[in-house]
Amino acid sequence: MRRERSKAQIIREKMQRGERVIGAHTFYLDPSITEALGAHGFDFVWIDGEHSAFDRGSTLAHIMAAAAADTASVVRVAWNDPVLVKPVLEMGPDGIIFPMVCTAEEAKKAVAACMYPPYGVRGFGPRRANRYGAMTNEAYLDHPEESFLRIVQIEHVEAVHNLKDILAVEGIDFPLIGANDLSASIGHLGDTKHPQVRALCEEIVAVCKEMKRPFGVSLGAGDHEAIRYWIQKGATFIGCGDDISYISMGCRSTMEFVHRCIGEDGA
Repeated sequence: MRRERSKAQIIREKMQRGERVIGAHTFYLDPSITEALGAHGFDFVWIDGEHSAFDRGSTLAHIMAAAAADTASVVRVAWNDPVLVKPVLEMGPDGIIFPMVCTAEEAKKAVAACMYPPYGVRGFGPRRANRYGAMTNEAYLDHPEESFLRIVQIEHVEAVHNLKDILAVEGIDFPLIGANDLSASIGHLGDTKHPQVRALCEEIVAVCKEMKRPFGVSLGAGDHEAIRYWIQKGATFIGCGDDISYISMGCRSTMEFVHRCIGEDGA
């Protein structure tokens, strides 16, 4: 008996059809934030284990919160290391993001961490991933790799040069452009719209189109120019901002309006 159709499969199919999958990042530890993001209609929530204070317990809570909101959970692990990947996979996320993948060998290492022998090195010990034992091993092991996405971040100039070889690695679903670290790799940290950075991005897009592969991108909150730019370039997996930025934007907007009203009243 095959497992039911997963959120990862639904996302794959949408991207293959050229449809956009829109998500948000979360850095705060409270899982109700992920549940709220899902309730607001995001297709996925990017749970950031690289630049946040998440531990295993809080990561699991956010994965469960995403499921409660009927949105996909995608976890960025801190590094391309099987030791870090294995416990996250046992939690049953809908996707894993590997940061700073620069070569085909590193891409193969990422895939191997996700696959059971003989295709990889993943140890067997599912917990939430097999519904705490409610799913039989037979059902769980019927193509388990279909149940979650394997995403590699292209965020270094070396990765751009090696992109064709990286995408040729079997088991990689799609690349995701990390413009901040990409800009840093050529001496323009933070200037993601610098002509040289955009030229590298154009190279990534060209390779993906040539190889008929979908691609994703991570964007800041409220950057409408970047959102429009990447939609026009054909990105189909788009992270549009994060919980910290959403709160910051709301605070600034409210305070600016309050002070404007106070100024008008004083006049």
